Amino acid sequence: MSTPPKPLNRTTHPVTAPPVRLVHLGLGAFHRAHQVWYTQQADPGWGYASFTGRSARMSDLLSAQDGLFALVTRSGEGDTPEIVSTLVEAQPADNLARLVELVADPQVAVITCTVTEAGYHLTGAGELDTADPQVIADIAALRAGQPANLATAAGRIVAGLRARRAAGHGGLAVVSCDNIAANGETTRASVLGLAREVDFGLAEWIAAHVTFPSTSIDRITPATTDELIADVTAATGFADAAPVVTEPFASWVISGGFPAGRPAWENAGVEFVDDIDTFERRKLWLLNGSHSLMAYFGQLRGHDTVAGAIGDPVVRGRVEALWDEAAHHLAAPELKVPEYRASLLERFENPRIRHNLAQIAVDGGTKQRMRAVPILRAERAAGRDGEAAAFSIAAWIAYLLDTEQIADTRAGELDTARRADDPVPALISALDEELAADGAVVERIRGLVAEIRQPN
Repeated sequence: MSTPPKPLNRTTHPVTAPPVRLVHLGLGAFHRAHQVWYTQQADPGWGYASFTGRSARMSDLLSAQDGLFALVTRSGEGDTPEIVSTLVEAQPADNLARLVELVADPQVAVITCTVTEAGYHLTGAGELDTADPQVIADIAALRAGQPANLATAAGRIVAGLRARRAAGHGGLAVVSCDNIAANGETTRASVLGLAREVDFGLAEWIAAHVTFPSTSIDRITPATTDELIADVTAATGFADAAPVVTEPFASWVISGGFPAGRPAWENAGVEFVDDIDTFERRKLWLLNGSHSLMAYFGQLRGHDTVAGAIGDPVVRGRVEALWDEAAHHLAAPELKVPEYRASLLERFENPRIRHNLAQIAVDGGTKQRMRAVPILRAERAAGRDGEAAAFSIAAWIAYLLDTEQIADTRAGELDTARRADDPVPALISALDEELAADGAVVERIRGLVAEIRQPN
């Protein structure tokens, strides 16, 4: 008769809870596999209080476990589970009173967030969308006094910072960990924009005392499955209702100041740099760029996952060619491009991490603007043809032409373009109008689309 698993908590797994010095908005698997894990590795004297985005489901599960959870690092050699204890409080999104109390506490030094790009509520010009119903509601609630709940991340942060200022404490750092370019500037625009609508004096205090470091973050974190829960129980002896699975690779690059201090994240390999842009380009062009190429070309060749696609010599050759072109414009030695490429191949080949190409393919109309298009433009500006980047764009076009339903926030626009009399330039124009006006580029991509759709 087998021994039943023990419940997971700080009694059955004795570990002291560190003081809360970090607050997070957007409690999910990536946050736990990335920021919480990095903090435990680097400086376990710092504890996290993390708030869900909407549902209270995850905060309920983790609160029952005193914030403890198993993180399973999955590689071709097997699974390595560890119990992570740096998450001290798991709170539901609607517990605004606790969030405000924490941000007003001088011991709290950093707010991090993973709220997705839409969670910043900005216009295409990068300014707060004051016509958004949730933004309108939060502004009204904050102007009226201390609300019971707020809908936007910026509204919640502003409520906390207002209490911190009223308590006479100094500033802190607000750090976006979302996978978007210039995420520090994005967060600053969202928070300051909302603060200006509520209280201009508060906005001035935030501008003077609060910093918004920019980050480049990376770690694949697939969804938790029943199979993972069973595996964790077997490996650890604990009945963990909220484990997380991840890959061995992790990266976190940060640029910016921390006025109230921070964990010694560099002890766990976090890189602090002056120029985040070059590191972000490395990630967008090499990692994300090859992901998009594999998502479209790989699926057209019958593959479902990254591991399957990179195992196809034809796909791999196209990936390597794209990397060669991108590397022309990533020359700074600190980027360590050869080592980065080698690490990407190791990650892509990991058979235990199922990274679905269909998931990566979503929103290509926006993603390819930031991935293949800049490489092609840079190559053309350098006097080269940009064949590999053009192929990535052609693969996206071929995929759209052969797909019944477009999974994209720009689906209506892209569907109209693909139904045009001449869909190739129409779809190129949806990515970049200047490239669509370049006859040589259009004809080369047209030829590549035909080659992809009618292979030898």
